[in-house]
Amino acid sequence: MTCAAPSVDYNKVRADIVDIMDDLDYDDGSYGPLLIRLAWHSAGSYSKADNSGGSNNATMRFSPERDYGGNAGLHVARDLLESVKAKNPGITYADLYTLAGCVAIETMAGPKIEWTPGRVDSADNSPTAPDGRLPDAAQGAQHIRDVFTRMGFDDREAVVLSGAHCFGRCHTDRSGFEGPWTNAPTTFSNLYFTELLKDQWVQRDWNGPDQFQDTPSRSLMMLPTDMALKTDPTFRVICEEYAQDEELFAKDFAPAFAKLMNLGHPKMSTHYTPYVVGGILASLIATSK
Repeated sequence: MTCAAPSVDYNKVRADIVDIMDDLDYDDGSYGPLLIRLAWHSAGSYSKADNSGGSNNATMRFSPERDYGGNAGLHVARDLLESVKAKNPGITYADLYTLAGCVAIETMAGPKIEWTPGRVDSADNSPTAPDGRLPDAAQGAQHIRDVFTRMGFDDREAVVLSGAHCFGRCHTDRSGFEGPWTNAPTTFSNLYFTELLKDQWVQRDWNGPDQFQDTPSRSLMMLPTDMALKTDPTFRVICEEYAQDEELFAKDFAPAFAKLMNLGHPKMSTHYTPYVVGGILASLIATSK
């Protein structure tokens, strides 16, 4: 195992990530949502019971983790980041995958995410967490609680992190599901919660897994786990708060996502100061739009 070289210029890494994000030929014109998914899935395998899985080690580079059904399509994000790694060889893949997700959120009008370097890369797949730890979109409220509790999150954190569905869309060749959650899939907003609560949702009649579509436009979709946030009484109250207050959503989302990225981080049990960019990131975001 090797640690990131102390000479890594993380501001440069951030700039290099911003440079590769936009592509008019990909989805909605940005790889940002895919980079968020890579970061989420890199960290979401964590279990607080035995401190296994999580954002350390970058074991998604190897089989069997890269072949898990929940990680289908993420080779596109990993391959995309190879150019950033080549320009910044001192950064570990584990740090790169998580940083890319944070930069993507910030670049797409999201809140500043505190990010801490220091993750290491495993030389092989020996620390790989077992399959089945990521959320299964076909399940309900109890599954959501089980998955997020295993990682160390409470109900509010589970709901606010589910709000990452404001970004991106589903693909049949990856998750089996299809479509975007909102009409602005490359912009951070509380639209996911407002659409979930105000729209009428009906089960889609198609040759695919159970999912829901809005009426009458039928242009948006929700997953069974999304609908569980609406129907579960405790989850719904939190959803209503975020639907009514976008600033609150952003305020709660930033520390929850930072916590997610730190799951399994080898240095987070000590006094380790988060890496803060200051004003440099703001200028990068401004020039990238």
